[in-house]
Amino acid sequence: MRGIPTARSVDHVGLTVHDLDGAVEFFTRVIGCDLLYFTGAAFDSTGGDWMTRHYGVHEDARLRTAMLRCGPVSNLELLAFTSGSAPARDDAHTAHLAIYVADLEAAVAYVASHPGVRVLGSPTVQVDEPNEGTQFVRVALPFGLSLELVRWPSLMPYCLLTDARLFPPARSWR
Repeated sequence: MRGIPTARSVDHVGLTVHDLDGAVEFFTRVIGCDLLYFTGAAFDSTGGDWMTRHYGVHEDARLRTAMLRCGPVSNLELLAFTSGSAPARDDAHTAHLAIYVADLEAAVAYVASHPGVRVLGSPTVQVDEPNEGTQFVRVALPFGLSLELVRWPSLMPYCLLTDARLFPPARSWR
């Protein structure tokens, strides 16, 4: 048997950000996600090592989160650490969120028009890879996260090697 027994689907993608309020503002206003809830400052009130064991941060660290619904099948959890050290995996460029778009040029122009956003290079087209024809561009966001805007062709070379497929993009964000 492969996989986690009784698993049904991805629940959410979790990303650590430097500015939780700024991240929520961006994902709700610019991307179009719906804010479901915030959590308060989680910490070990007993003076123990819960935060260290569970998040790899200093025992005095505080954690705030926000849960968002993005598009028809994805949930996004944003995490922000305050007081104490952030986790080592807090390097903003080691994680990113990729969003499929039908018009890459228009999407890049729209996102780039927002304050603090920096497009990292120009759109790239994959060649000689299993995802040949995929177009993408990475974008640095003002709250310490990287975003990838991506568009892929209807048939990529990997499709000839397996019956498994990427989850197809929705016809509409809503």
